Amino acid sequence: MNISVKSSYALHAIFDLATQPLDQPVKIADIARRQEIPQKFLELILASLKQGGFVESRRGAEGGYKLAKPPDQLTVGQVLRFVEQTRTTRTEPSDPFADLWKRVDGAMDALLDTTTFAELVRRWKEAQTKYVPNWEI
Repeated sequence: MNISVKSSYALHAIFDLATQPLDQPVKIADIARRQEIPQKFLELILASLKQGGFVESRRGAEGGYKLAKPPDQLTVGQVLRFVEQTRTTRTEPSDPFADLWKRVDGAMDALLDTTTFAELVRRWKEAQTKYVPNWEI
């Protein structure tokens, strides 16, 4: 599956916010550093995600961004559809593979629409602790 850089950055930004306490805003610079996203591009992405209702912002010294909903109520599919806003058809109806690609798209949509950011965070944390090297001698 190919997604745009903008979509990838948006997903990583939401993921980053999902790993943080829900009630504490996170500074753009911190998200940009952790996720290796150019800060100016991230500012534009977060402004768009705010308009879409995915994040909220708070101004001031203690300001930043936080999720507008708990991570278990945000799916990867919701964010991708909002950022991409268009979907191209892969083939013409006369193509013998048209039905297959339509079913593949449906299966991908179903997976993306049932994968929450809470689940991603949980799986990521499990994977991080699973492969911690043991340096005992």
